[in-house]
Amino acid sequence: MTANPIAETVRSLMPRARAELTELVAFESVADENVAPRSECEAAANWVADALRAEDFQDVALLDTPDGSQAVYGILPGPAGAPTVLLYAHYDVQPKLDESAWLSPPFELTERDGRWYGRGTADCKGGVILHLLALRALKANGGVPVTVKVIVEGSEEQGTGGLERYAEEHPELLTADAIVIGDAGNFRVGLPTVTATLRGMTMIRVQIDTLEGNLHSGQFGGAAPDALAALIRVLDSLRGPDGSTVIDGLPGDAVWEGLQYPEENFRQDAKVLPGVDLPGGGTVADRIWARPAVTVVGIDCHPVAGATPSIPKTARAQISLRVPPGQDAAEATKLLFAHIENHTPWNARVAMEQVGQGQAFQADTSSPAYASMAEAMEVAYPGQEMQTAGLGGSIPLCNTLASLYPEAEILLIGLSEPEAQIHAPNESVSPEELERLSVAEAHFLLNYARSKQV
Repeated sequence: MTANPIAETVRSLMPRARAELTELVAFESVADENVAPRSECEAAANWVADALRAEDFQDVALLDTPDGSQAVYGILPGPAGAPTVLLYAHYDVQPKLDESAWLSPPFELTERDGRWYGRGTADCKGGVILHLLALRALKANGGVPVTVKVIVEGSEEQGTGGLERYAEEHPELLTADAIVIGDAGNFRVGLPTVTATLRGMTMIRVQIDTLEGNLHSGQFGGAAPDALAALIRVLDSLRGPDGSTVIDGLPGDAVWEGLQYPEENFRQDAKVLPGVDLPGGGTVADRIWARPAVTVVGIDCHPVAGATPSIPKTARAQISLRVPPGQDAAEATKLLFAHIENHTPWNARVAMEQVGQGQAFQADTSSPAYASMAEAMEVAYPGQEMQTAGLGGSIPLCNTLASLYPEAEILLIGLSEPEAQIHAPNESVSPEELERLSVAEAHFLLNYARSKQV
């Protein structure tokens, strides 16, 4: 990294950054009281609020949003006439999943092979630290040249829309000239990347009932309708012979025109077992950035342990559908419901409920903010030109902000590069990426302030 005062300051702050991320990761802040106590999210929210107060933010507040979560807000006034930049991250995290698969405790930051491991290190507690590092570097080198608003969400991973609805009810709160969403990631470590598109999503639960009670499989098997077998048929109908997502009426043949994702790299990043084929057609980029993708994320039925030879009366699944830009998530949900209804066999009783939804997002990469970020990335990543890529995941707030503030320039950066393994056991963050992106964000704020000077 080219020596400069901003970079030198960020480097000197990295031990503090590690200590703070260790504290923040220690909170099991899963925004689902069936998984973790609400007090863990409250403690994380208070930690973020205290950190903002320590940096002289004003009007710091814990905002009670409609889904029951708390978002943390604060404003740091800049020079008179300076533009306003909103910095976003979230402190809630995914559950630890299979704790036995973790090589170190999931809520204890652990260094291994040059990376920092722990749930939320990259997604997105590391994003909170990234923003703090950038602002501290600027304050140590002449001051922050813009007015900064920070909003840190408390239920992003649940997709329950608390902050979106709060913003719609208080549209003046998050007004900004530019918005930096710190919840994406570089295409790979060391390659500076902004995210141009996000897939939307819908999450539904499906329950199939066929019998009043479980039955002996020897006495009734063969004629009695099996709820789990019916559910399996429904789930299988969501995939074509090559594994492509097939939902009646939903297009699935779009093509990604930008940066490509070589299959060998994807296999390595996704840790695909040797000899296992990748499902679907088209390029990898087509499949993960431009087309819908269905995933069965959970099934409730008889567990294998303690199973008895009986026919299940009921079975339930949770299904995630990722929706690419150009497709409406609400319409995709209707088509998914209709598809399941039409493909449920034996006139079994089927009940469905939606538990989350968010629209896809497409950024304007020709905006002045992108030029400012490209210049900043060149400083933080010498010799590397900034790339634009898609992201298969969803950040529902992006579309809300784009709708509320159509003139705002929205950029997506972050720490969730492929090696981070977000949402999986052994999530980690590269401290080098944290350092470089903090430098990039600081220089972006400097560049953006200059670009807005009359």
